Amino acid sequence: MIIHLERAHARLPQVQATIDMLPLRSHIVAAVDGQQMSDQHSQAYMRKTLRPHYPFELRPSEVATFHSHRACWQRIIDEGLDAALILEDDLQLDPEVFPTALDLAVSNARQGDFVRFPIKLREEPLRDIASTGSIHLRSYDRIALGMVAQLVTRDAASALLAASVKFDRPVDNFLQMQWVHNVRVLTVWPSGVREISSELGGSLISRKGGFVEKMRREILRPLYRRKIRALARRNLNASE
Repeated sequence: MIIHLERAHARLPQVQATIDMLPLRSHIVAAVDGQQMSDQHSQAYMRKTLRPHYPFELRPSEVATFHSHRACWQRIIDEGLDAALILEDDLQLDPEVFPTALDLAVSNARQGDFVRFPIKLREEPLRDIASTGSIHLRSYDRIALGMVAQLVTRDAASALLAASVKFDRPVDNFLQMQWVHNVRVLTVWPSGVREISSELGGSLISRKGGFVEKMRREILRPLYRRKIRALARRNLNASE
């Protein structure tokens, strides 16, 4: 499933290139448009629902992105799929690495797993699940941000949907909260995935704000991250 915003015409050639390379039957999933959201979509966002509180108000595009991923999770359930590869439309796949990374994930993921294919690796490995050559499927000490590419099993999709009927933060920040959704999140590295939004006209999530807002984010962001890491460690210790 390739999430694509219909008005982002400049990205269509890259979407087609991704489809041509994938060894799987592929579909374009229409992204929810932050400029044309329904009341139902808008009302699903409720600030300060979970702790630690997310310190920033979501932009409409961030709310829409969350709903776009939820639509893919729902499609997995509705179509009775065992799992699906969910991709955003601003990526480029390495033909030498990604097919092997995908095969490793598909061959070793179990029901309930969510497997990330990140563009960067910032976490510390905890346990090897499987490997082939230099590519590893592992659990890590925490979950980094980014939702460019992921393999989502049916049980993981069901759990994520149930836990996000109302949400208060971006979808990748929500994924970090394993103590909320109870999904096992694994990571393949190297992933063979590169994010190329800058080559496709830039990010579709606008970031406006003056000097005061930028300084506020610089102060609050590390404080929030520290709280999330502390909870991640606590959850990790409780699960061992």
